[in-house]
Amino acid sequence: MLKIESYLRAERARVEEAMARFMPEAAGPLSGHIEAMRYSLFAGGKRIRPILCLAAARAVNDAPEITEALLPVACALEYIHTYSLIHDDLPAMDNDDLRRGQPTSHVRFGEAAAILAGDGLYADAFALMTDRRYLRLPESAMLTIVQQIASAAGSFGMVGGQVLDIANERKKVSFETLQTIHQYKTGALIRCAVRCGAIGAGASAAQLEAMDGYGRQIGLGFQIVDDLLDATSTREQLGKSAGSDAKQGKATYPALFGIEKTRQLAGEAVDAAIASLAIFDDKAEPLRAIARYIVDRSH
Repeated sequence: MLKIESYLRAERARVEEAMARFMPEAAGPLSGHIEAMRYSLFAGGKRIRPILCLAAARAVNDAPEITEALLPVACALEYIHTYSLIHDDLPAMDNDDLRRGQPTSHVRFGEAAAILAGDGLYADAFALMTDRRYLRLPESAMLTIVQQIASAAGSFGMVGGQVLDIANERKKVSFETLQTIHQYKTGALIRCAVRCGAIGAGASAAQLEAMDGYGRQIGLGFQIVDDLLDATSTREQLGKSAGSDAKQGKATYPALFGIEKTRQLAGEAVDAAIASLAIFDDKAEPLRAIARYIVDRSH
């Protein structure tokens, strides 16, 4: 039986080793800028998006050269996720002073440097994926992957989700609006990570459809659990401000449904994610285990 903690630890180490190779050292005239990027990128974190990308690829084709070829994509996903955290923490956004147990980027380096560190990570993600030194996937697959990541990060993905999140603060929102915010702000990049792994591994139409269903549900489950943790955990447990969603009047599942109903909905999303993988064999077991791990975080 797969030991999910050991699996995640090993995969996290693999991703971090690759990012250490791809990300330049802080030297030369841009040393301060690179230091700011590295500060947030290597501040810790679960690395769920790159791990999901690689696990989805293995479920389709477990040849080692496939996951090796997808490492730049996996790392690029983490670059983009980190950029979004830097910007979300800014005073103009969520105004948080702690992230992963450390001062946020704007607290450590100043607002301008933090904004530029996020911008740098975002742009460097696309430079990394299209760098011919590392390009091992077919160019048609790579073009599809780049387009999907750009869309997931853009106006109908993370950016759009943040716009709606801010626009609906301290408002009574419908369930439909809440779903849209979560689908864009958090779900889009998680769903994209799963799809990109499958595309890079040469998934059939049926396999890609199944992976898309998994990614959509796991993205939903992840955000529901994040809402729960913000409502029920301490600052020390989270490594960031606790209860900030309620203080800012954010649209969340606990605010709309209460704690117990929210736990139930998280479990339902994870069950649906696992059911989506019915066409896959044991090579998809890490994806199933990750789904269970996500909901277990809320207990």
